[in-house]
Amino acid sequence: MVSWINALSRTRQKVAGALASVFNRGEKGERLDAEALEELEATLLLADLPAALAAELTAEMEKAYKGLRVDGRDMLRQLLVRALGDVQPYSWPFADPLLSVLVVGINGSGKTTTCAKLAGLAKRAGRRPLLGAADTFRAAGSEQLRIWSERIGCEAVVGQTGADAAAVAFDALTAARTRSCDVAVIDTAGRMHTKQPLMEELGKVRRSMAKCIAGAPNEIWLVLDAALGQNAIVQARMFNEAAPLTGVIVAKLDGSAKAGFLFSIARELKLPIRYVGLGEGMEDLAPFEPLAFVNALLGYESPYKEINSNAAAQSG
Repeated sequence: MVSWINALSRTRQKVAGALASVFNRGEKGERLDAEALEELEATLLLADLPAALAAELTAEMEKAYKGLRVDGRDMLRQLLVRALGDVQPYSWPFADPLLSVLVVGINGSGKTTTCAKLAGLAKRAGRRPLLGAADTFRAAGSEQLRIWSERIGCEAVVGQTGADAAAVAFDALTAARTRSCDVAVIDTAGRMHTKQPLMEELGKVRRSMAKCIAGAPNEIWLVLDAALGQNAIVQARMFNEAAPLTGVIVAKLDGSAKAGFLFSIARELKLPIRYVGLGEGMEDLAPFEPLAFVNALLGYESPYKEINSNAAAQSG
């Protein structure tokens, strides 16, 4: 499995030099002057943190450095973890009669591969998953999901090219119940968030699933391409209007220099980040862990290194 520290290398390299310059001042007991504070804020913006958060963090750092000799890197880490909120790893809860997850996103976001990885995660968690290929626009997409199901060793329902996506989703839930599956992951066609008819189709898919099983889908997760950075937030807002989201999956984090936009998901959208793609392998879809993410962003080798209690007290 790709490590957090390796996956975030591009974003970290983008800001490492500037952050080191700022932190070195604190290690020498120097106060941060206006130039250093401006450099800090600009550095955070380079990593695609939301502007309001970058300003807040800079102000907090300025306040802490006044009359204090602090570990600047550790303090910034504590502030960044706090900004992501209290996110717990997803535990694949049991639902009656089954847990249904509808996966949405634009073309090219990595949605179909992510669906396969989700089924793999569910199986490793001791569940019995089924993959539903409701992407009926692309024959290649349905075939790709069928091949993945064979590799994983899970059930699959694949719709014919041009078939009604809502009907395929209904059939997938029906098959999941018949075949004693307890998780159904339903892929949908990639659609541009600006195309209203395609967005409205998501409503039809949701209604069809609810007709099959009351309360379905239990989860609606949006797959975002990390390479888009802040531009992905516009997508998320429009998808959330068409199909109320319960979580976000950030794909291709290992190829992005804009990982800071994850803070916008947490703060502006108020949505939990469920999983992140750290690499291309089946096992490289990892539960989102705020501390591991921030540690890798700032260059801490151990993803589980505890936050320094002194830094927490000074910022509290």
